[in-house]
Amino acid sequence: MILPIVAYGDPVLKREAAEIERDHEGLNELIDDMFESMYEASGVGLAAPQVGHSIRLFVVDGTPFAEDAEDEPDPRAEGLDGFKKVFINPIIEEESGEEWSFNEGCLSIPDIREEVYRKERIVITYYDQNWELQEETYEGFAARIIQHEYDHIEGILFTDRISPLKKRLLSKRLSNISKGDIKVLYRMKFPLRKKQRS
Repeated sequence: MILPIVAYGDPVLKREAAEIERDHEGLNELIDDMFESMYEASGVGLAAPQVGHSIRLFVVDGTPFAEDAEDEPDPRAEGLDGFKKVFINPIIEEESGEEWSFNEGCLSIPDIREEVYRKERIVITYYDQNWELQEETYEGFAARIIQHEYDHIEGILFTDRISPLKKRLLSKRLSNISKGDIKVLYRMKFPLRKKQRS
């Protein structure tokens, strides 16, 4: 089932999400719905708070970045083909390497992209969909996708990582997103819209 993506301004996006237990009700269905919703919106990652669930869960599929890299090869895109994963109760244990910038966007903040600096390498522990504990190291775009989604479960948006001046310059556009004064090609839920449309 395709779920509406929660738009900028909804309090769920600014809340630190809670850990879940193995028997969390409807978890596998939610994961399936999140993948379906992410693909419908042409995203490469989606965190549970973005569909209104304040839990420490996100899904990723870096295949579109891998396809882009076929046209313009980028060593940071290595390993993205088939990079489809579920992260439950993740913890980024370490971030290392040089910071590099990339023009990031977010399904909850449509039509806005800004340069965001992130470390090039991470070590993360998490439970996969089979509730097996994993510890893995990622670099380049894979690390960036994970860092972006991990921010979501910490209540951080990519707009929190840009300069106060840039954020001030975007304030009207961000306000319009909250009110639903924007055209999007996927289902969204706008916190300040007077009458919700689904």
